[in-house]
Amino acid sequence: GKCLHAVTHIAKDAVIFEEIPLVSCQFSWNETCMYKACNHCLRPLETAEENVRRLTGNSSWVLPYPQCCTTKKEDIIRCPDCSTEYCSENCKTLAFDEYHKTICSRTLDDRSAHPIIQLQEAWKQIHYPPETSSIFLIVRLLAKIIQAPNTEEAIETTLSFCHRSVNEDAELAHKFLGKKFSHQVNLLRELIANALPNPKVQQFLTQEGFQSLVALIGTNGQGVGSSPFSSWRRNVEKLNLSAEQKEQIDSLVDRIYDEMYSHTGDFLNSEGVGLYARQSCANHSCDPNAEISFVHNNYRLSLIALKDIQPGEEICISYLGDCDNERSRHSRRKTLMENYLFACECSKCLAEIDDPDVTSEEEMSAEEDD
Repeated sequence: GKCLHAVTHIAKDAVIFEEIPLVSCQFSWNETCMYKACNHCLRPLETAEENVRRLTGNSSWVLPYPQCCTTKKEDIIRCPDCSTEYCSENCKTLAFDEYHKTICSRTLDDRSAHPIIQLQEAWKQIHYPPETSSIFLIVRLLAKIIQAPNTEEAIETTLSFCHRSVNEDAELAHKFLGKKFSHQVNLLRELIANALPNPKVQQFLTQEGFQSLVALIGTNGQGVGSSPFSSWRRNVEKLNLSAEQKEQIDSLVDRIYDEMYSHTGDFLNSEGVGLYARQSCANHSCDPNAEISFVHNNYRLSLIALKDIQPGEEICISYLGDCDNERSRHSRRKTLMENYLFACECSKCLAEIDDPDVTSEEEMSAEEDD
């Protein structure tokens, strides 16, 4: 029922809007694997050079134009009680005032016994990379409700996100809530209830209430990626360099990425997930006219026009990744039904309605058999 429409002409490449999330968090395995990011805004805490050295496994790399690195190591600050790191005093204060006061472990000793740490370890055993969501969105949502000056308003804001767990038309349970996940979901619910024993959030810790939250983060969670090296590269591109200098930079960047892929693989960014109120109103299209970008190298989301958008035209994004969006109609619709509980009827899907109802893998297998 939600959607976004242009009220004026929007030119291609224009920023339609920007917003920060209601809550966000870094993926648990991403953090465990030493991708250091601000615990609040997800801004990288490594310098571009540190990032390159770690991801290439080559400690001899020295990047030119160090002024193009946006990481300010001198501003990094820790929570005095649990040592959680933030990119600035401002982020530390915002986190504490919004949710961290409730979930801070309050100790640096024997942290393994703390309910939040137990929850983190349980989640990591359930949800292996590549990560697509995080149980800590739920933790921070609930902590935010607990700390909110107006509890009812905070609950209403949370429930404004789509949070159905079953598609009534297709009678298809959300993939997180299928039978094979029932034990894990109940375990997570019990761990969160133990970590947040507060009457303000009890409605969300019943079996039905918790399922709605799992569905909420599953259908509304927006991936967030940040990289100090990518940010450095974008800033270098803005410099007034000669053609020869630009060619040298291009060659350097190519060599670095080759070493990164060889040493680390495809996962090069600090990655997390957030809940964005306005972005969550954008409907899906397999032929979108807008895309999400994180040009500020933190959790601030920018919605960018991919083409000219006319007044009254609906603004649509793709809920699929670039690779998934190029797959067969059947594969795209299958993924969207499993993850977002709807059958896509966008212009691209309608144009391909006569295509065979087979997945991309089945198409490839058939071609190989021929």
